[in-house]
Amino acid sequence: MSSLSLPSPQQTIKPLATLNPPSTARTWHTAPHPYLPLAATSSSDKTVRIYSLLDFRLHSSVSGGHKRSIRTSAWKPGTKSAGESVLATGSFDASAGIWRRWDGGVKGMKEEQDFTGGFAGGGDDGLEGDGDGDDEDEEWRFAVVLDGHESEIKSVAWSAGGQYLATCSRDKSVWVWEEMEDDNFETVAVMQEHEGDVKCVAWHPTEELLASGSYDDTIRLYKEDLDDWTCVAIMNGHDATVWWVEFESEKVVGLENQEEVDGTDDMKEQRKIWLERRENAGARLISCSDDLSIRIWRRIPRERPDVPTGQGRMPSILRSNSIEEEWVEEARLPQRHERSVYTVSWSRKTGMVVSTGSDGKVVVYKERWKQSSSSAGPTDDNGDRAMSEGRNASNGHNNTTIAETEWIVVAEMSDAHDVFEVNHVCWAPRWDKGRRSEDEEMIMTTGDDGEVKAWILE
Repeated sequence: MSSLSLPSPQQTIKPLATLNPPSTARTWHTAPHPYLPLAATSSSDKTVRIYSLLDFRLHSSVSGGHKRSIRTSAWKPGTKSAGESVLATGSFDASAGIWRRWDGGVKGMKEEQDFTGGFAGGGDDGLEGDGDGDDEDEEWRFAVVLDGHESEIKSVAWSAGGQYLATCSRDKSVWVWEEMEDDNFETVAVMQEHEGDVKCVAWHPTEELLASGSYDDTIRLYKEDLDDWTCVAIMNGHDATVWWVEFESEKVVGLENQEEVDGTDDMKEQRKIWLERRENAGARLISCSDDLSIRIWRRIPRERPDVPTGQGRMPSILRSNSIEEEWVEEARLPQRHERSVYTVSWSRKTGMVVSTGSDGKVVVYKERWKQSSSSAGPTDDNGDRAMSEGRNASNGHNNTTIAETEWIVVAEMSDAHDVFEVNHVCWAPRWDKGRRSEDEEMIMTTGDDGEVKAWILE
């Protein structure tokens, strides 16, 4: 997979709104709600500000549970049927918190219901953004405090099913907590594999597979094995701190319906095979670092060994299957940042990636089919391995046209928060009245200036 193409950006990042009022202290991270037009912003003033994405005004505040800066937050998935929102927070006071809020009129809502004009329940639910949020503050309940880390918590993440919560810390550890019942969490794993501050944790979208990035320049993957969590893969490659890791969508997006640049039947068939192999390998992982690089990693699917047959060849029942996995670097995105890259976000709708960091830039990247490619050199009988390692996969035949992709920059903007660093960037659905479709997304940036800004890509 080549990533060397550096054409001029094709689109423009335009300002949509600045969320109001901003924090008077540094803001670290913004998490869009999984199904409501809300976003949670973690701040150094020991609060989380909940903003309405209908009008970009303050909806409510979460406060009183932590003694130091709140570094991160994450919404628990799968809570719609229960009619409540559950937010996990991680703080520099070394504790994680679980907060709950009843969604009121949202309970029992239909999937297709349109909230662009307001929420079920109307103004009584406080979601039209009256700007003060005083009534709503009382509705956030600090349900649980999770203690155990010895130093600052840097990241929290819920598993896709909501059963597990992962936390990581400056104390070099990754913890996995299991929710046994409401407000009752049990520590099921403490992993101390990293040799430095653990900056970020992220869960696979369909598997109970956990990734972490660290100050020790590595990425590690963990999985449960016989009631014990263990490290199943280590990705070495970055030359400095890994600030962020994130999995892509469980479905392939961004390539299936791209305009054909080579319409031959052979190319169409090869692209179909390529997409099938990607599906088989599962979601890829993206990472960014102090070394200014953004890298994409792919799992090499494990081959299923044939069952031995014939006289004297019996399969051993004593040998257990290893759960170790092999992940390889598939691509590096074009380098556009001049200082540390703090976060990247992978769109679940378009497959595009957005990045930001210490230089204040916001850069958007897109994966596309290469316009032409052929293999005339060494090949590998294992097409999955060759594809994953960035080499031509032609199923053992030379001089065969194959499908390949490349990453290009489609938009770039400097000084997103003036002279201040941008700590976090993410994709979020648009809910405001200006949106043109339910699938339209926006970019949200969170900075040292205390502001959260919304941007659109045109």
